[in-house]
Amino acid sequence: MTPAPDADARAGTVFEALADATRRAVLRDVVARGPRTATELAADLPISRQAVAKHLAVLREAGLVAHERTGREARFSATLGPLGDAEAWLRATGDAWDGRLARLADRAHEGKAAPGRE
Repeated sequence: MTPAPDADARAGTVFEALADATRRAVLRDVVARGPRTATELAADLPISRQAVAKHLAVLREAGLVAHERTGREARFSATLGPLGDAEAWLRATGDAWDGRLARLADRAHEGKAAPGRE
């Protein structure tokens, strides 16, 4: 079963966001340690706070993080629901490949069983 076009687009946004190793590290940190500020995240990475903020903006656009503002401080927390669209895309693609490989195997076995093919 193929994901709906809007789910496919959301999966694409998630894949784009996770294509960058730094964004994956930022998301892992937020998942593992709970809500974090860009300053806290930058302290554990070899990049500036401004660079972390840009990565957080991409993750937020993909729906993978949300922020809550308290005064001047914004704390980012993980919202992993969009990973479901990416997982559905991966599952559908894997199922399609499994089906193609099964048909190929069936054809290979049919060819061996045909008379005069030895």
